Amino acid sequence: MSEPHFLIVTFPAQGHINPALQFAKRLMRIGVRVTLSTTIYAKRRMTHSSFPEGLSLAPFSDGYDDGLKPGDDRDNYMAEFERRGSQSLSDLIEGNSFTCLIYTLLLPWAAKVARAQHIPSSLLWIQPATVLDIYYYYFNGYGDMFRNCSDNDSSYVVKLPGGIPPLSSRDLPSFLAPGNPYSSVISIFEEQLKVINEEENPKVLVNSFDALESEALKGIESIKMIGIGPLVPSGKDLSCGGDLFESSKDYIEWLNSKEDASVVYVSFGSIAMLSNEQMEEIGKCLLKSKYEFLWVIRKDQKEKLSCTSELESESESESGSEKKRKIVEWCSQLQVLSHPALGCFVTHCGWNSTLESIVLGVPVVAFPQWTDQGTNAKLIEDQWETGVRVVPNERGIVECEEIMRCLDLIMGECGNNFRNNAIKWKDLAGDALMDNGSSEINLRTFVNGIVSLN
Repeated sequence: MSEPHFLIVTFPAQGHINPALQFAKRLMRIGVRVTLSTTIYAKRRMTHSSFPEGLSLAPFSDGYDDGLKPGDDRDNYMAEFERRGSQSLSDLIEGNSFTCLIYTLLLPWAAKVARAQHIPSSLLWIQPATVLDIYYYYFNGYGDMFRNCSDNDSSYVVKLPGGIPPLSSRDLPSFLAPGNPYSSVISIFEEQLKVINEEENPKVLVNSFDALESEALKGIESIKMIGIGPLVPSGKDLSCGGDLFESSKDYIEWLNSKEDASVVYVSFGSIAMLSNEQMEEIGKCLLKSKYEFLWVIRKDQKEKLSCTSELESESESESGSEKKRKIVEWCSQLQVLSHPALGCFVTHCGWNSTLESIVLGVPVVAFPQWTDQGTNAKLIEDQWETGVRVVPNERGIVECEEIMRCLDLIMGECGNNFRNNAIKWKDLAGDALMDNGSSEINLRTFVNGIVSLN
């Protein structure tokens, strides 16, 4: 029998590319040949060391080879992306003998291409299974219940089948909120679920694991969800260098000088845009707090912060190791989260960041912004109990005092429960990825099933 050859196509955003690359590594470790396809712009942003040896790349043009610019029509971009991507995938499949096509979110057209080319396909769902359940039920009989869920009525909850916990408006994916400005995204999710339901015995690969979402992974009778996560780099990946460590290492030297579990790490990812007022509240809190902190502030956000100079300035007599605070524009998040000095992660709750905190056993202050992050924060606080969630005021701003309350809960004596729970989930995540763990067994079973079809 010839070596199975999987084609993975990913949307050109970091939150899609990262788990797709980890999935490719997992496939290659069990003897699957892999080709990864994404846009020319995304390929240019990747350094060679960010993908594993033996992985083939097949970039294509989406018509925006220099990336989207401010003011570009995003609906036009998605239409062009689909048109060009569909043609490129068709040509690629015709010239190769692929066993299966795997695709990430926002690409339902990829499944249509696979069907036209008579090869099996599967969605790689890069959010929690709970979020897929929520979208499914939104489009299958529960839409009115969601639409009645108002931001102004915290007592109203959405109750869904499948073991999903009751959800208030702030727990729902932001795309389902009344007045959501991203209606085109909802249309794509609806099309995605329609495409899946048209398949015989549909299967969705989920970046989660059985112990973490045991009920949610079984929440949809018509779709078999397969937990193959967490798709985050392993300890070996962390130690081998590569693109993760191509910036200055001074923040690691600074962390090395700190006591265990003493540092607050603050990062809101590569996309979230906080308002000036919200940035000021965070800065004010960190300045007032007794905790040492490492804060990642992107350049575009740093320019908005009036207290930047105060945050960065400390006594001339203090050496680098004595400084209580460190501001950087970028860092290797995995390297920081795995450092023993880390005591708390203030995060926007993107699913990649959430999984990284779980895998590395770090308790969090959940500070969600949009898309699936509110749901992730709900799971963090109520299901897994690895952190606390901030409560914004009536204008949607999380004030200094509220941030301080959450930091004190995690970093203070009461934080032992959160730390113990974080360690518990870290161990369970490690168990899932062992050779005889649930995620490895699930992945091998899926691949064997695909191979048997050919």
